[in-house]
Formats: sequence, structure tokens, C-alpha cells
Amino acid sequence: MRAALIATGTLVIAYGMVGAVADDPAGIGVFLIAVLVGHDALWMPVVLAGGFLITRFVPARRRGAVRITALIAAALCVVTLPLVLGLGRPADNPSVLPLHYGRHLAVILLVLALGPAVRAMIRKKFERPAVRGTDPGGE
Repeated sequence: MRAALIATGTLVIAYGMVGAVADDPAGIGVFLIAVLVGHDALWMPVVLAGGFLITRFVPARRRGAVRITALIAAALCVVTLPLVLGLGRPADNPSVLPLHYGRHLAVILLVLALGPAVRAMIRKKFERPAVRGTDPGGE
């Protein structure tokens, strides 16, 4: 099964490479350079700053949930950005993008952010109290 998957993946990649080279090599090169610059100049500083802030302000035992939530929120924002900005909305047909996507995104992000907070409150409520005379920090 593994060999079949590797062979299939290799054929798909080869097909894509042949199509990219045969189509417009200069255009593909510009696209790849734009993606590289966009990734290294825009996206990576945002990710590094987010990681720094999470490490700095979130307790160690809560960081995993906060990192996962931040990753989901970032992916959701990237996917919904064209809808929130209204890109492609024609003036003569308001039914193409009829909803309030910015407000809906804000509600979804709020619900997403409440997940780790609610989980932390539930875990704190059901934690066993520390035995008297012991150091809970392990120091």
C-alpha cells in the first residue's frame, strides 16, 4: 500500500511539474518568488510574534491548547479574508455574497477563543487540592 501511495504521489507531482513548465515558466517563477517572499516577509514574522506572545503570557500547561486555537484561528482568517473584504461582490447582484461575513467571523473566533478558557475552568474545578506541606510547583 505504501509503495502504491508513493508511486501515485510521484506521478501526480511529475504531472504538475510538466504542466507548470509547459504552461508559462516565467509566470510560475514569479508566482513561486511571490509566495516565498510573502511567506518569509509577512507570514513568518506574524507566526514568530504569536509564538513569542504565547510563550511569554500563557502558562506552560495551557500553551498547547492556545497554540492549537491560534493555528485554527489563523487558518480560518486566511480562508475567510476574501469574503470578509467582499472581494468578488458585484454591485448589481447583492445575492452573491449576502451575509455579514466579518461579524460571523468575529463570532466564530470568539467561540473558538472560549474553548481553551472553558476547558481551563473545568479542569481547575475538578483538580484535586494539593496536599498540605508539598510544593505543587515541584521546586
